Amino acid sequence: MKVSILCTDSNHPVVNEINAWIEQVSVKGHIVTLVFDKKDLQGGDVLFLVSCSQIIQEKDQKKYKATLVLHASDLPKGRGWSPHIWAILNGANQITVSLLEASDPVDSGAVWLKTSFSLEGHELLPEINEKLFAAELSLMSQAIDQFKQIDPTQQHGDSGEYMPKRSSEDSQLDPNKSIAEQFELLRVVDSQRFPAFFDYRGKRYLIKMEKVENDQ
Repeated sequence: MKVSILCTDSNHPVVNEINAWIEQVSVKGHIVTLVFDKKDLQGGDVLFLVSCSQIIQEKDQKKYKATLVLHASDLPKGRGWSPHIWAILNGANQITVSLLEASDPVDSGAVWLKTSFSLEGHELLPEINEKLFAAELSLMSQAIDQFKQIDPTQQHGDSGEYMPKRSSEDSQLDPNKSIAEQFELLRVVDSQRFPAFFDYRGKRYLIKMEKVENDQ
């Protein structure tokens, strides 16, 4: 199969995992191209949108037999931005990942496949990402292997509110609350792009947290 992957952030941590996945599936004879801007899409059998912030118009979708989106929620619930992060902030330790057809409205397309992964409650963002990326790439492999056998399922039921896009302000801590009270937020902040911070006595302070493995 001829496969394209569009990820609009070349610095996203998933890129290294995608490149490793490309090497694996290329051995099976698939031709896979990773691009970072929709203008570079050449067409083929399937287009995967991974951490993609660009809107893919119908003219670009027509270049492929299927245009598929990776989305980290149990659709129709959790449409919108970073649903797994919002879920973890609300105490979830079971995360569903959906592979669905690109559509308008966003995240409303027919679902091809779903999978899930579990968290133990101590994982920081890099560890969460590792499990998320593994789930996403597994769905992509399954979609390629079973491309002609998959029967997409239309979404039904109440989708609830769309999850809002997270910003740097969502990483703000309250200095009057304990670490325990804010641990879920500390777990999910991006220490490189959106580090945790708090304002106190007229100054702003950044906090970066790393896990230290206990050998005892």
